[in-house]
Amino acid sequence: MTFGEQPAYLRVASDLRQKIVNGSLPPHTRLPSQARIREEYGVSDTVALEARKVLMAEGLVEGRSGSGTYVRERAVPRRVSRSGDRPPCGSSPFRQEQAEEGARGTWESSSEQEPASAEVAERLGIDEGARVMRTRYLYRDSGDPMMLSTSWEPLDITGRTPVMLPEEGPLGGCGVVDRMAAVDIVVDNVLEQVAARPGLAEELLALGGVPGHVVLVVERTFYASGRAVETADVVVPADRYRLAYHLPVR
Repeated sequence: MTFGEQPAYLRVASDLRQKIVNGSLPPHTRLPSQARIREEYGVSDTVALEARKVLMAEGLVEGRSGSGTYVRERAVPRRVSRSGDRPPCGSSPFRQEQAEEGARGTWESSSEQEPASAEVAERLGIDEGARVMRTRYLYRDSGDPMMLSTSWEPLDITGRTPVMLPEEGPLGGCGVVDRMAAVDIVVDNVLEQVAARPGLAEELLALGGVPGHVVLVVERTFYASGRAVETADVVVPADRYRLAYHLPVR
């Protein structure tokens, strides 16, 4: 293959994608059948099938049992703001995972103690198997699921203190910085690493996505004098939300 050439299935997918983007194939329109694609583009059944798989993986089309493949309604991405500013305790239902102004956000959470996995232990700088408090969140935007978050805190820091449970007690819902300050730990920086990957089946089920959809994952860790005091994975659907960072210029 010379530079610039594309496999046949990608050329077919590209042409169909363009028709979806420019409105020639509007939302809810049935995608041409495999036989129609084969005839129109002069390709094999295998190429036609692979082209349809590409569009499905990109979230542009969806299969309907017993009916065919249809163009999906394209969501207009909304913004999820990420900021180093600390809002007043209890002022925002999303705190660090705060949606854009005007969003009506709610969330559900549950906390449970567990032994740290190898990955979590490495991120927190603790021994594998050490006890941590895991808290899972499901955030909703105007009632629709929009974001998942799972956090882990070492219980050798918060265990048997009033802030052991992130969403309960006198500082429940106040965020990591204020809760840690209550046990004389000063959080002084946070690291966020952003990556994209296909969503896990359970993530897409919770977020209302379909298999193959891509999610953005923010791996966030709070530090106090170099020691990790909380780490979390924040997951948002890439086709519906964009991450916007507001950072001070020093």
